[in-house]
Formats: sequence, structure tokens, C-alpha cells
Amino acid sequence: MAFRKFLSALGVNAPSVETVVENPKVHPGGLLRCVVTAVGGGADVDIERVRLKVVVRAEDLEANGVKTAWEHPYTVVTADLDGFRLPAGETVTVRGEIELPWEIPLTHGMGAPVPGGRVAVRTELAIENSVDQGDFDEIEVHALPAQDAILQAYTDLGFRLREAEVKIGFLPEQAPHMQSRQTEKCWQEIDFFFPESWKWGREELETVFITREDSLDAHPGGFPPVTFVHAELDQEAWTEALEKHVRGHWLPTSG
Repeated sequence: MAFRKFLSALGVNAPSVETVVENPKVHPGGLLRCVVTAVGGGADVDIERVRLKVVVRAEDLEANGVKTAWEHPYTVVTADLDGFRLPAGETVTVRGEIELPWEIPLTHGMGAPVPGGRVAVRTELAIENSVDQGDFDEIEVHALPAQDAILQAYTDLGFRLREAEVKIGFLPEQAPHMQSRQTEKCWQEIDFFFPESWKWGREELETVFITREDSLDAHPGGFPPVTFVHAELDQEAWTEALEKHVRGHWLPTSG
């Protein structure tokens, strides 16, 4: 979804700006391509900076408790474009790219939306010593094949996806025993309902993916990870490995 917002600080006949995300469906580690078009108003102005931000819905920043709240997003990565002179009544178009980190939170897994997953591009313009943050252009971050394989493994084992939440900070600060190799200052926690036979006093299992270019760590329930190598994807073997790892920490009540 594109946005058009007049820069009210400049008064009547102010420039208008529109940002279009050319590839709004991406994967972790992918390249996001954006086109920013500015149309001049009644006077020449200098656009000092165009900043593209990839933002996510972070649970820590939404105090109202509404799962779909989108009021105080967390910035994961930014890309700055050069400023330019915008003559009155003329149009200037600039292009920008944003390289997404491998640990970017997901909005979609196994081809379907992940409840709670929200990612967007926000355009920020610096003009005449003021900053206009524009609106959101929401995008879809689809799971890598290896991430989909882990989600499928949970499904095959009888777990049901509940929701996802983004937390700010570093896992070792929260739970050093997780032995995390996290590099981004946020992580996504994906919550599953336990199968009936696995509960052992708990209803949900939280899993964190720490993904890299060649492999990923799946941390079930705050425990050390089981590591999967992308090039060695084997759905049956990965499902067995995940089951063994999770059962090593949760004794099933039956079965």
C-alpha cells in the first residue's frame, strides 16, 4: 500500500511524497526495493535526507495490550538515500534498497499469515530542519524453506500455531542458558499450543528462531537450541530431530 502525505509544516501547496515498495513479499536476507516519488509544491525546497526504515510490531512497545496495535514500532534496519533539490511543480524520483537481516521477524509461514507478525516500511524525510515520518507500507516476510520446515515439523507433531511476538533485547540477557547466537537487538517468539499428550503442566511452547544465511537455531521454550543446516533440509529427519530435542525437555504425560 502506497502513501501520500502532504508536509503540513510547509503550509499550502507543500510537496507531496509517495513511496511504493516494488516487492512487498520478501524473505529473510532478501533485498527490498523501494521507489520514492516527490512532487514539488508552490516553492523550491531542499529534501535533506530520505530514510527508509523497516519496522516491526514489538510487544514491549505496545502498552495497550491489543495484539494488533501498531502505534510504536521498533526499527530493525534503515537505509539512507541522498537528498535532492525539489523545484516547484516538478517531480523527482529516487530509488532505494534495504537488505533485510536474516533474523527479521516473519509475517507468513507455510504460505499463511502468522498471527501477530507485522512488518512495514516507513519513509522519513528531513526537510528544512523538520522530519516527516509518513505512513506505513506493510510488507510480507515469508519464511525461508528451512523455517517452513520447522513450522511444518511442529504441525506434524501435533502442535498448533497460536501467535508470534517480537521482543526487544538480547536473549542471553534474559536467559543465558539458551546459548543464543543472536545478532539483532530483537527476536521473534512463536507460540504453539502443546498437543494434549505433551502438556506436562503447560499449555504453550514458545520457540525462537535465530536464523543465519546457512543455518538456523530453534530454541524451544527457553532451552538451548537444536541447529538445522539449510542445505541439509530433510523434512522427516528434521521432524524427528525436533521431536527428540523437545521431548528431552518435556516429559509427555502419555504416548
